[in-house]
Amino acid sequence: MSGLLALLDDVAAIAKVAAASVDDVIGQAAKAGSKAAGAVIDDAAVTPKYVAGFSPARELPIVWRIAKGSLKNKLIFLLPVGLLLNTFLPGIITPLLMLGGAYLCFEGAEKVLHIFSPGHVDADQPKDMVQDAAHLEEQKVAGAIKTDFILSAEIMTIALAEIPDGSFAMEAATLAVVAIGITVMVYGSVALIVKADDIGLMMSQQGNLSIVRTLGRGIVKAMPGLLKVLMTIGTAAMLWVGGSIVIHGLKELGFKGLYDTIHGIAHGLAHSIGTAEGFMAWLGTATMDGIVGLILGLILIPIVAKVIDPLWHLVRGKSAEAGGH
Repeated sequence: MSGLLALLDDVAAIAKVAAASVDDVIGQAAKAGSKAAGAVIDDAAVTPKYVAGFSPARELPIVWRIAKGSLKNKLIFLLPVGLLLNTFLPGIITPLLMLGGAYLCFEGAEKVLHIFSPGHVDADQPKDMVQDAAHLEEQKVAGAIKTDFILSAEIMTIALAEIPDGSFAMEAATLAVVAIGITVMVYGSVALIVKADDIGLMMSQQGNLSIVRTLGRGIVKAMPGLLKVLMTIGTAAMLWVGGSIVIHGLKELGFKGLYDTIHGIAHGLAHSIGTAEGFMAWLGTATMDGIVGLILGLILIPIVAKVIDPLWHLVRGKSAEAGGH
């Protein structure tokens, strides 16, 4: 009997330690996730454009496919790689993030260039509008997951930096909670955004009160404009986040001039305005980060077209020939 009681005491002690560990993981995850709020907002703003143009029946399945790809990005690739690099090669994380930021700048600048090109077609729309719907869906989902990878890398890196030094298992558990929580938050919001017009239509047709029906009609009318605004915000977010990653990376590598100049100008302007200084300083910094991102992206467009793409096709061609032999 005494042995049984001792065993129960041990089990209770283990349960208390486990409960405390869970509390620690959740608390650290909440703190780390809050630091990545800017990137989370960018991720939510970028994603709805990948669903635009599809039938209502395909909207939620596409969001679900992108969400699964996002979880795979975070849990299978970024979490273990981030932990290993942070442990063994911490110095390489910043350059890798800067490459990802440069990619976002390139993609955002490409979309801006399409908008201002004569007779432009939306950069996210296929040139052949008769293109097979299933093939188009595959392209859009692949593009969304690729962009998500860069934003998820930023989110996970910011979160990792905020986690206190501890055991490898604790850091891994905290990052996993951040990954799952943020993915649910982002893609749950995206699902609500893309289905809001259907919800509004149902309210306008089935609402018992006139105010509900009126609100439903208002939602239906507002959604096309809101989606266009979100697509614009998504493009701006790519440039802002990409520029910010590159600028912060330069600072981490010892080149602080651009970072200090931007923050000095932003805080000076905010102080001169004298109202909501914190917000105005953030807005000024984000705007200048976005301008730097646009300039960098415009510089990268011809480099990608004339150097990187030909090299990539050459390497792929040689790989295909080697595989054939």
